[in-house]
Amino acid sequence: MKKIWKKPILPIASISLASMMFVNAIPETPVQAKLNVQTQVQMKNHLLPLGTPNLQEKRTSMNLAPGVKYTKINRGETSSKDYYTVDVAFVETQKQAKELVGNLKKDGFKNAHIIKESDRAVDDRKKGPLGYIVRIGKYQLEADATELKNKLSEKGYSGLRTVYTGEDGEKTTGPWVVNVLEVDQDRFHGHVVPELANGAVAGKETLTQISDRKDAIAGVNAGYFVMGEKDGTPGDLAGIFASKGQLVSEAINGRSALILSTVKEKANIASVSTSIQATSSDGAVREVDGLNRKPGLIRNCGGVGGDTTTERAKHDFTCKDESELIQYTSVFGEKTESGDGMEVVVNHAGVVGEIRNKRGGAIPSSGSVLAGMGEAAEWLRDHAKLGMKIQVKSKIIGDGKQLKLDQTTSMINGGPRLLENGEISISAVEEGFHWEEDPGFYYRFGERRNPRTLAGIKENGNLLFVTIDGRAPGWSVGANFEESAKVMKSLGAVDAINLDGGGSTTMTVGDDRVTRPSDAAGERPIADGILLVE
Repeated sequence: MKKIWKKPILPIASISLASMMFVNAIPETPVQAKLNVQTQVQMKNHLLPLGTPNLQEKRTSMNLAPGVKYTKINRGETSSKDYYTVDVAFVETQKQAKELVGNLKKDGFKNAHIIKESDRAVDDRKKGPLGYIVRIGKYQLEADATELKNKLSEKGYSGLRTVYTGEDGEKTTGPWVVNVLEVDQDRFHGHVVPELANGAVAGKETLTQISDRKDAIAGVNAGYFVMGEKDGTPGDLAGIFASKGQLVSEAINGRSALILSTVKEKANIASVSTSIQATSSDGAVREVDGLNRKPGLIRNCGGVGGDTTTERAKHDFTCKDESELIQYTSVFGEKTESGDGMEVVVNHAGVVGEIRNKRGGAIPSSGSVLAGMGEAAEWLRDHAKLGMKIQVKSKIIGDGKQLKLDQTTSMINGGPRLLENGEISISAVEEGFHWEEDPGFYYRFGERRNPRTLAGIKENGNLLFVTIDGRAPGWSVGANFEESAKVMKSLGAVDAINLDGGGSTTMTVGDDRVTRPSDAAGERPIADGILLVE
């Protein structure tokens, strides 16, 4: 057991409040706590802005350490009006939707209907409906909707989705399960720090494993990352990551990041970009495209140097570049990514001590490896010869100002920003969560309810880490971007950011996972977590 659990655990107490419903505080885990009655009474008039105001809500709280409070919130109930159905397609125009409904009728599917999706991203300059959903079927059981989807597939329809209407983003009674960690850094004697899975970039690990390995008081999953090999190095941070003064992964330029400090400085959320340059002792200068990742593949885009199809951020998309220069340090793992091109090994002073005519060699514990492909490999051949020096320097810009990176600073990728200076400010288009060629992407990612992991900063500097379970009808329906922003504001945040969600959403308290995984396989292995450690 971890240090925090050495004290006897007190049984849960309760108080009868008309606006509260009483269910098990943390089902399926042994975590129990004495209910903080005073807090519950205080929160009675500040219920979560999820569903209608009259929904029942219960909050249970426990102190994990001085300055650290954990609260579980159960709100609402399953709606009798929600059901399972099949989304046949999301199309841009009403004409396309009507044509699809006509085709469905010809194929014997007569009950299809059209739903206009009016909501666009808050920062979307384009006006009018986002698109139109063609939907068919109404079932109480998911299996029945899946059977219909299979029949449609047999008729040649593709892109089909079995969905639950409670996750549409429209009015529902829920339910919702929300977990909240609040950290008063003036009272908390430990640290809030990011931690890589397995202590390295390459590879993944569940948050439960990461928390257990570091003996964490509590933790949440952190930033976006590469899932599979076709998109790069599995476990690679798909955005900025910095810890203990070391920049480990470059930014998705222009995307928001959470900035933490271990010296009690107020945390910050900023739109971050990175600029990294390699300078040879012969005076030649070359842009370094990235850090500690597979050359040629840029997950979530937002890079430099002629990436295709875009250098703008584009979520869940992998851009490409056949001429990249990548720097590897020992935090990546034992070896660089293999492939065509060349590598040079430099020591801690930047002196080139080894040249390799292909990629995939060992990474020294001190110093680094510069790996090039295409034009970048030619640059290395011309300007990184044995005995020459290569100096690599990076610059981080946050909200237009250069950010200092030292041993006390950490940076974690995320997006979009949800709150700024106490106001809802969702930069979804700016940060690449809207695909111009596929408006359905934003509908599924930002307008529909999904599991969410959120981070926020209160006016007094306290940190908030929040998870909202989702994709679990009858347990918790999740939240969309706007609901997430409203939740964070209601909890007292003045600045807030969306972190990686969906199947990645996880929170641990002591030895226990207090969230319910939405992946059928269970808790998802992730790339990094944010931990509260002593």
